[in-house]
Amino acid sequence: MSAQMPRDEWMTTFQRCGAIRDGHFLLSSGRHSDRYVQCAAVLEEPRRAEDVAKTILAKINASFDRVLAAPMGGLLIGHEVARAAGTRFVFPERRGEGGSFIFRRGFALQPGERICVVEDVITTGRTTRELIRLVGEAGAEMVGLGAIVDRSATHAIEGHPIHAALVIDISTYEPTDCPLCAAGVELTKPGSRPTPGGDVR
Repeated sequence: MSAQMPRDEWMTTFQRCGAIRDGHFLLSSGRHSDRYVQCAAVLEEPRRAEDVAKTILAKINASFDRVLAAPMGGLLIGHEVARAAGTRFVFPERRGEGGSFIFRRGFALQPGERICVVEDVITTGRTTRELIRLVGEAGAEMVGLGAIVDRSATHAIEGHPIHAALVIDISTYEPTDCPLCAAGVELTKPGSRPTPGGDVR
């Protein structure tokens, strides 16, 4: 597999490995969608994970001292991007369930360091903004933002363009305006992060 595949080939690859799923999904933002991206399926094969990381790195096209990614979804791809770049990798953890991010395990960002933030999927940018805040609080410099999939509306977070292996347009809805709810389609919660209002029962 070429790390520089065009978008259509990446889309086919994601669909073939079951990373793009159709249904009625509750996203971690609390919004609903008729399509969900499960990036863990893309990363299941190490060689494919390496190719995705190289694609992201080529699109970022900047030098940096460290990659910062959030658990759980960002850990594998963040580490792969750091490995491809020949640099270090660090991740924060939640302060309790649903709490703010803090560094543990001796991890820290240093003032003046050039940081690349890497995500699995970016939709609303909620987690990404938390990571950008950590960079700023440490006095480090944000120089790149990468993702496996960019399904955001703006394709940038806090002025930082998203460099993704795959950019796709997926509709999301407020629960009160969701046509799938109106049609009685069963709602499922595929992600691992708590959602506003609690999990689906």
